[in-house]
Amino acid sequence: MIMYLLMMLTAAVVSYGATWGARLIGSRLQLFSPIRSRDTHSHKVSRLGGLGIYAGFLAALCVASQSFFVKDIFRGNASPWGVLAGATVIVIVGLADDLLDLRWWVKLIGQSAAAMVVAIWGVRMTIVPLIPEPVVVENEIVSIVLTAGLIVTAMNAFNFIDGLDGLAAGVAIIGGAAFFLTAYWVHRTAVLLDRSDLATLLTAIVVGSSMGFLLHNWFPSKIFMGDSGAMLIGLLMASAGVVSTGQISSGLYDRVNGIPTIIPILLPFAVLFLPLLDLGLAVIRRTAVGRSPWSADRGHLHHKLMDIGYSHRASVLLMYAWTCVLAFGGLAFVVYPWQIVLAVDVAAASIMAVVTAWPYLRDKAPGPGPRSEAEAEAEAEAAGQD
Repeated sequence: MIMYLLMMLTAAVVSYGATWGARLIGSRLQLFSPIRSRDTHSHKVSRLGGLGIYAGFLAALCVASQSFFVKDIFRGNASPWGVLAGATVIVIVGLADDLLDLRWWVKLIGQSAAAMVVAIWGVRMTIVPLIPEPVVVENEIVSIVLTAGLIVTAMNAFNFIDGLDGLAAGVAIIGGAAFFLTAYWVHRTAVLLDRSDLATLLTAIVVGSSMGFLLHNWFPSKIFMGDSGAMLIGLLMASAGVVSTGQISSGLYDRVNGIPTIIPILLPFAVLFLPLLDLGLAVIRRTAVGRSPWSADRGHLHHKLMDIGYSHRASVLLMYAWTCVLAFGGLAFVVYPWQIVLAVDVAAASIMAVVTAWPYLRDKAPGPGPRSEAEAEAEAEAAGQD
């Protein structure tokens, strides 16, 4: 645990410093994106924050490759460097989009290229965890395409949710922390000679890098992560999920108290549930009116929260709370009997649903009807007697 936390701290410190540098560069060179109608800010802000997150990831990964215990992850294993290569590609694509506003199909090609790099030289989906038995993916091409598709989906999901100050970074921290604790706990309690794990390392670095960046990105934001940062986080989260999924056949996730065999795939989707939900709704909403799924609008979940009455900060905190319920609710399945966890999760989700809808329900609640003339006269007479 100590080494993973040191890598997390390394990523946080480097990310904080590099994001500061990106702020200075963005301001000095006037690298500001135009303010759009769907934006929630009214002042020019640089979108170079992804450079800070990437710097934190790069530094922590390089330090880990030479550090006690975690360096075992790199021994005879090129996967971490494959993930780094894919991350480098997507940061370049993201920066180009942030500065030049690429066409959606050009950005999709770039996303696919980065995902293919990870799938070919990094991590790869080898098992699809279905009930009652997981399905082994034996065809290499199918494995590569499946992995690339999952990574592209995760990148777009995180990119779509990056619409309010601190939202994407906070969701990454909360979800990444739950994922980190799950992967660490599974390997810590297993009978293994080598308990080091790439998924645990990746999520620790994601949490650290996002924490360093969030200090600059909290409302009112001084810098945005841009597409480069959002897509980078999505790629790293998806890569960690693919690593965990591939460990199902090892028996690491087998437990006698219920369904945790599917946790490696359940938890990443729980962590990314809000971004994935927002992505799915956006695709349906836009295609229904004949628009491209990648065309921008102001119909995202965080926009809807503000439309029903939540402030900027309150909307972000509410999304944080939902992420906690979903991510740590998924984590609980690994530790406690699934029947108890399911009941608690349903209760927590129900409470959150009421809290989320409360401004809307309050405004729609019927108020007192118009007073009759007799009631008005009686009230005036009573006031005069007082």
